[in-house]
Amino acid sequence: MSVKPVETRRLYLQIADKLRELIGQQGFAPNGRLPSERELAQTLGVSRPSVREALVALELEGRVEIRMGSGVYVNSRPASAAAGAAAPDSGALGESPRDIMDARSLIEGAIAASVAPFAKPKALKALRALYERMAAEVAAGQVPLAADRQFHLCVAQMSKNDVLVKTIADLFDERHSPLSSKLRVHFEGDDTWAAALDEHRAILEALEARDALQAHAAVQRHLKASYARLMTRVKP
Repeated sequence: MSVKPVETRRLYLQIADKLRELIGQQGFAPNGRLPSERELAQTLGVSRPSVREALVALELEGRVEIRMGSGVYVNSRPASAAAGAAAPDSGALGESPRDIMDARSLIEGAIAASVAPFAKPKALKALRALYERMAAEVAAGQVPLAADRQFHLCVAQMSKNDVLVKTIADLFDERHSPLSSKLRVHFEGDDTWAAALDEHRAILEALEARDALQAHAAVQRHLKASYARLMTRVKP
């Protein structure tokens, strides 16, 4: 009996492979413009966020160009194709942002719930200081990325588990991968951090109240909303 190999190639790369094939078909991209995300998702039978990830992967490859407010256009001479290079893999581009956020939601939500009843005043004071630093930076029109990272690590550190702290740090730092970075350049708006600040306050207040259920829910709401903002703003 033959055993079918497990598909290890990331979903967004599988979709990028299919889009690459479709782009080569006559009439698929009239005047060089691809169908909308919605149409592509319906054609391929996948979600729109997965299509968006695949389109950004193709843009990083040099095969398409995403023009905000206009659409996605085929490049006449993709740099990678012209050089005979293979399509990049997930190791080069990074993990799927959806997978990252799902993992963070699962792990960070559980951490918040477990530490909430036993949160020490000193740790909560440090967490509030980080929140206030974020608020000050947002008010000044700055991007509070470092404070945001420290906020999430501060919650993880309350677990006193170095493996969990490292895991959260690694997951957070995936936002700097080529795929996630490009997605944020195109689709992260000016209102992103104002909304995120409110969500961080909810996490802080739930932990200060020693409320495990609310802490768990607040973390999951924040990460779900963060991903939704990235994937629903300005649809080309």
